[in-house]
Amino acid sequence: MKKIIAYFILMVFILVHSAVPAPAVQNYNTDGQSDDVFSAQASPLPNTGSTQTLTNSEANDEIFHGHAEVNDKLEEKNKELFTGEIDQLVPKDVIKMTVSQVLSTGYTEAGDEFFAEITSDVEGDKGIILPAGTIAHGTVKEIQESKRLGRDGWIEVSFDYLITPDGREIPIQGQMSTKLNPVVGTSKVLAKSAGYTAAGGLVGGLLALNIFGLPAAVLSQGYTLAGGAAVGGAVGMGMALYKKGKDVLISQGDEIRVKITKGIDLPVFKKEALMQEEFICDGLNIKITNIDIGEDPFGEMNTITVAIVITNLTDKYFTGFDISMVNDLNASFYPSVFGDTTLMFAKIKPGDRLSGRISFSVDNVKRKHWLVIYDRMERKPIAKISIDNAKRVLKDKKNAKKKKKKKNV
Repeated sequence: MKKIIAYFILMVFILVHSAVPAPAVQNYNTDGQSDDVFSAQASPLPNTGSTQTLTNSEANDEIFHGHAEVNDKLEEKNKELFTGEIDQLVPKDVIKMTVSQVLSTGYTEAGDEFFAEITSDVEGDKGIILPAGTIAHGTVKEIQESKRLGRDGWIEVSFDYLITPDGREIPIQGQMSTKLNPVVGTSKVLAKSAGYTAAGGLVGGLLALNIFGLPAAVLSQGYTLAGGAAVGGAVGMGMALYKKGKDVLISQGDEIRVKITKGIDLPVFKKEALMQEEFICDGLNIKITNIDIGEDPFGEMNTITVAIVITNLTDKYFTGFDISMVNDLNASFYPSVFGDTTLMFAKIKPGDRLSGRISFSVDNVKRKHWLVIYDRMERKPIAKISIDNAKRVLKDKKNAKKKKKKKNV
């Protein structure tokens, strides 16, 4: 009876599993992917009512076709950005950058990575080849803390690649060092030591004069003064030997000058491709005629003064207090009383035309900025003018004037 039951269970098991379809066999390519994966990546075939599959060659044709479309788009993008000309970033060219973090001989170590941002357009003979805003990747190559004898600390960094605003990664070779020339460094230390010795000798001589008096100095034929000076000089020399030099501190936002050590060919940008986005309402005309960067009364280089001409042919009314400076981090800065206040208290009514200067104290003059004007009633921006665009236009005009003068000469 047990055998009959066992045979019955076995037959049921075989019948149940024979009804389940066998899994499809997948052929794998050399990359370890199945043919089904290739079919999923290719464009689906139209539904004709019958089952159709793609061969490997058909699937690869579809994928290749998609890459060709990307290349076409890249070519179109290049046409929009570049003039088609090639210029060279040559050795010994110097690029101005601001660092994104603190570099200090106190805690920065050799091998530490950091990023810096190019603050001014780098131009070749044919035009701009590296626009402001390009990011540079840097590495601390060597670092030395300050030492006795008044020897200052120094830091040496190298740069290996750039990331441009259009997303290109460009390998470069550049370096920057705060290390003094050995001869200059030695002279500096000796000058410091001589200074301390002279100062110590003077103090020692005066001290001997006060202690022993002028008669003693006369009777000893000046030996008391000489002895005091010698003792003071020795103390001064000891101070020079003991005193440490200055440590290096490059703060976030500080400007550094990086020297290129190997030339590289780069495409030339179209000027219009580098223009920042801006807008202005109909009937309002704003012309920036000059831009100055200066210090506030406390010696901080943080004041942007803009000379502008405003023609208001709209129905909008606004004052100088409705004008602000906005940076690329969307931080707003309003007119500063420490700068030019010509337009700060001005009232611009419909039909008015006036010119003047207005100043703003910002947190970092190296960032991108826009001059923004708000409607006084609705508090909505009616104009947003790029300071960077204005700088480029003013620079082009200045260069054109120089070329004209050279031709006339």
